[in-house]
Amino acid sequence: MFNDSDRLLGTEVRKARAIGPTLRRLWHLFAPYRLVLIGAFLLILLSTAMQVAIPALTGQAVNCYLEPLSDSSLGEAAAAACWFTTPDPAWGATELAAGLGSLVLLIVVLYLVSAALTGVQFYMMAWAGQHVLRTLQARIFYQVHRLTMSYFTEHEAGDVMSRLTNDVDTLQQIIGFGLVSVMQGILLLIMIMGAMLWMNVPFAVISLITLPLMFWATVWLSTQARRAFRQAQEEIGSINADLQESISGVREVQAFGREEENIADFRTNNAANRDANIRAQAFSTALAPTLEALSFVNMAIVVAAGGYFILNQVNFLGTAVTLGLIVAFVAYTQQFNRPVQQIAILWTNIQSAIAGAERIFDFIDEEPAFDETATAQAIPPIQGEVVFDNVWAEYKPGEPVLKGVNLHTRPGQTVAIVGPTGAGKTTILNMIPRFYDVSEGSVRIDGYDVRDVTRTSLRSQIGIVLQDAFLFSDTVMNNIRYGRLDATDEEVMDAARLAHAHAFILKLEKGYETVLGERGGGLSQGQRQLISIARAALANPRILILDEATSNVDTRTEREIQEALDLLMAERTSFVVAHRLSTIRQADVVLVLKAGGIVEQGTHEELLAQRGFYFELYMSQFRREEVGEAG
Repeated sequence: MFNDSDRLLGTEVRKARAIGPTLRRLWHLFAPYRLVLIGAFLLILLSTAMQVAIPALTGQAVNCYLEPLSDSSLGEAAAAACWFTTPDPAWGATELAAGLGSLVLLIVVLYLVSAALTGVQFYMMAWAGQHVLRTLQARIFYQVHRLTMSYFTEHEAGDVMSRLTNDVDTLQQIIGFGLVSVMQGILLLIMIMGAMLWMNVPFAVISLITLPLMFWATVWLSTQARRAFRQAQEEIGSINADLQESISGVREVQAFGREEENIADFRTNNAANRDANIRAQAFSTALAPTLEALSFVNMAIVVAAGGYFILNQVNFLGTAVTLGLIVAFVAYTQQFNRPVQQIAILWTNIQSAIAGAERIFDFIDEEPAFDETATAQAIPPIQGEVVFDNVWAEYKPGEPVLKGVNLHTRPGQTVAIVGPTGAGKTTILNMIPRFYDVSEGSVRIDGYDVRDVTRTSLRSQIGIVLQDAFLFSDTVMNNIRYGRLDATDEEVMDAARLAHAHAFILKLEKGYETVLGERGGGLSQGQRQLISIARAALANPRILILDEATSNVDTRTEREIQEALDLLMAERTSFVVAHRLSTIRQADVVLVLKAGGIVEQGTHEELLAQRGFYFELYMSQFRREEVGEAG
């Protein structure tokens, strides 16, 4: 599904906390586009060299043409200071003006070509950057589906969504334009320093005297900003999580009158986000004026020192200081300021992007609680024999939820699971499709340990109908077809008929093509449940898992759902978390759970005859239902 760049996302460094590993991982993402990068880099190198040549040529114009035009006695001195073009000392004003015009034309051409090359660079980097972002988003989405249920139990959905949207967006702001600007700025700084040293080493040393201070200010302020931006990104994740929970649970919020409390909690998190962003902006925005001030100090040093040497006609450390040299160095100092300020301005986005990249890589590096083994094989078509062999399971280390469960279910049997809240009923169901893994023992289906087979081949033969049916924001047809994507429209309708859903679907505005709202909005709980049953029926599973599938509906709807379930369960191995007496009576085996263990098992009549824990449950929970049915 993914190419080499995708795999590198998770292998370069396991925890991206320092800026170096994070940048290296981002660099590896560009590996498939190295030819584009090389081309862009060469263009950056060429355009930057042109920009660096312009101040030197301007100095030549002053030394070689302007000074001789103003004072003809400087002809030989001017010729000695010229390296690009050497005017003849005998030239008059006309020849000097013509030579000056040619040099000015060259400077204009260099400006225009450099600008054109810069535009091409930005396009090339934007093209590569968008491909990298696409790869990164695909890898995050893949990781969402790779992680086990335990991760999403422990982490808020809003925070995960924030990494896919907000954190990737911060990267988008820097990849492309920002990346080119930073690369170009760094090359420009290096070339400017090289040109200054080439033209006059002693004077260049004076001109760059504030460079160590610039470097120290950049490192210290950027480190503080990056820490603050990471905290800000985490606070944004918390805000998104609060927002997602408030929207999903709006009915509960309003039902319990928790609006003011939720608003207060949101204000607290929002204030924390504000404070973190203010601190981050304070450090990052302090960088630009600090570097700008140091740059003006540099310029003042160049003008003052150069003016002193010229006015007093003093050679500096044996080298001549000319007006053209000062003009070139002033231009270089200004040019030096531009990339420094540009990088400083971009540094806010850069730090935010690095912080976002760290959070993205943290998520990508998250290992699932368990994974398929390298030798996992596809399980063949199953008959439905399920064996629990001394199964222990825990959600938190040291707190077992199942304790030594032993169970042998023959193909086609219906197993009803009863017990008090927290006894481990749902956990048993989660072990069969391997949503969670055992901590001891094994779960085997038709003799295959579920840990030794691929999850796709296993789960494709297991149908699940939960208490809270989840439907997607899509058509009714596609929601049912989710059970088997290659199913024809007629097969989808047949599954709906089996689930007793066909009649009410036809009454919808557009029938099977009706687009449902979020989580099946627009349908009743019972209708959502019937569509969920149709989806399971379409998958034609050999093992069926029903987790209190009729507990949230009225008696009449429950009867319709139960009829659909009876048809679906026929000749399939079925595990049912039961809360209705009718379901328990029809079961081949009733498992009675207490505190994570099976304390009793047998048929309804056998368990009543034992007058044990099941008898107590029956008398407290099911007896009134039986009396009501008899009445």
